[in-house]
Amino acid sequence: METWQQNVFAQFSGMLGDDEKPYPCIPGKQGFYQDNLRFGFVDDPTQDMTCAQLAALLKQYGKVARDTGKYASLVVFFDSRMLGHQKADVDQYQSYFWSLLNGVHELDEEPWPEDIPTDPHDPKWEFCFNGEPYFAFCATPAHQVRKSRQFPCFLIAFQPRWVFDEINAETTFGQKLKKAIRQRLVSYDGITAHPALKWYGQKDNYEWEQYFLSDDDSSLSRCPFHVMKNKWKSIRS
Repeated sequence: METWQQNVFAQFSGMLGDDEKPYPCIPGKQGFYQDNLRFGFVDDPTQDMTCAQLAALLKQYGKVARDTGKYASLVVFFDSRMLGHQKADVDQYQSYFWSLLNGVHELDEEPWPEDIPTDPHDPKWEFCFNGEPYFAFCATPAHQVRKSRQFPCFLIAFQPRWVFDEINAETTFGQKLKKAIRQRLVSYDGITAHPALKWYGQKDNYEWEQYFLSDDDSSLSRCPFHVMKNKWKSIRS
């Protein structure tokens, strides 16, 4: 691997393997220890070709995800050194994040799953690619307050929705796990949890708001994925 790839992988391993300051996402730590995670490296998130690289990784991952373990995730590291030199802020990284999801969606050759709503403002919506719904988690070098969303390079982790089948508000295990994660999150960040963090399917929950958390308690008023899709539809028509 290139030097930057070796560095960010070592930093990721150190973050999830730190027992003195445990990372809040318990399933993520379990996935790391049990070798359930898979990793990928792509180029600068500002470049058009990066969408194709990310789409290829997701397509490849979707074929093997269910064989990797119950805490499966694909962790993608981006070569964001240029953005680091430019001192990009949280809002800029958020824009790149949604541009990437929109770009990857445009490259999707499979139809959107029938059981997943296409409207991001529906509580049952989730980002989908190649027929699989994924929860997308983003961390950036610009985050300073929410340490759980801070990482030396731009990072997106894709967790298959089936990972959460036993981790929800309807199971005792899910309820206990959520409580433990929240306690760790407050301790790790040193502030209260973002108000957007809720259960999938809950009436006032929107998954897209959780993908990219701001450093404060704010959220975008409208999902960029939804807006871009409407824009593309109008252009094509």
